[in-house]
Amino acid sequence: MANGQWYPPEWPDRIRALAAGTLTPVTPRRAATVLLLRDTPAGPVVHMLRRRASMAFAGGAYAYPGGGVDPRDDDRQIRWAGPPRAWWAQRLGVDAAGAQAIVCAAVRETYEEAGVLLAGPDPDSVVGDTTGDDWEADRAALVARELSFAEFLDRRGLVLRSDLLGAWTRWITPEFESRRYDTWFFVAALPAGQRTRNASSEADRTVWIRPGEAAAGYDRGELLMMPPTVATLRQLLPYGSAAEALAAAPARDMTPVLARARLEGAEVVLSWPGHDEFTKHVPTAPAPAPTTVPTPAETTGGGPA
Repeated sequence: MANGQWYPPEWPDRIRALAAGTLTPVTPRRAATVLLLRDTPAGPVVHMLRRRASMAFAGGAYAYPGGGVDPRDDDRQIRWAGPPRAWWAQRLGVDAAGAQAIVCAAVRETYEEAGVLLAGPDPDSVVGDTTGDDWEADRAALVARELSFAEFLDRRGLVLRSDLLGAWTRWITPEFESRRYDTWFFVAALPAGQRTRNASSEADRTVWIRPGEAAAGYDRGELLMMPPTVATLRQLLPYGSAAEALAAAPARDMTPVLARARLEGAEVVLSWPGHDEFTKHVPTAPAPAPTTVPTPAETTGGGPA
């Protein structure tokens, strides 16, 4: 493979099964992920983590902090600052409760996996250093789901700063995948006074990297990534600062990107609408196992002395 596109070995069989009508797609789980940006003299850099090779989903791939929605965030009023839930509902294409849960997932997962918290004691401030033992205890309780995000904010006297997030894009895992996510991608700037760290048990490495450098590493086949990760990196290239990216977010199209598999002759063509670089051509039948002709030595049972 010329680039670093994540392509699991079981995909061809599942694509063929979907095309044949013998595979029932699983319902995608709601999720959120955050492209955390920091300005440098050479331009903005983005925080990325490398998923452990042992992970069942996208092991070894570079990604952003993120994860699934906690159902508890749907039905309880969160301490909130920034655009109201109705505004977010329209922007994200869901109802108000769903919008609250998705935004909460973005903020909570960024804290759980990167140690960065987009919240403050009032609508105009953000917490500073979050690396003390007491913060770590709360973070661990969030990871273990022993503490809901609403309870965490209440305990700390904090409000979620939804105005620090910009909704960027939305991707849905292909229908033939066994683990599916409906993921909203956000952009955010690293708050002053905070710093990232590898707080995730799912990652073995974290980096701050220029989007162009990360995309080039993918193109060379050196950095493994999923299509939405590469696509969002390329989308960041025109922006010279985190503030510019955040300012561009409200105009971004949030129509979900969903891979399609269609039959074309003897192939199934896998494509992501609007992203031709990820198109794959998969034979409709598995390739036959290669045959070998035995050498005279193998036929007679002989070999080198």
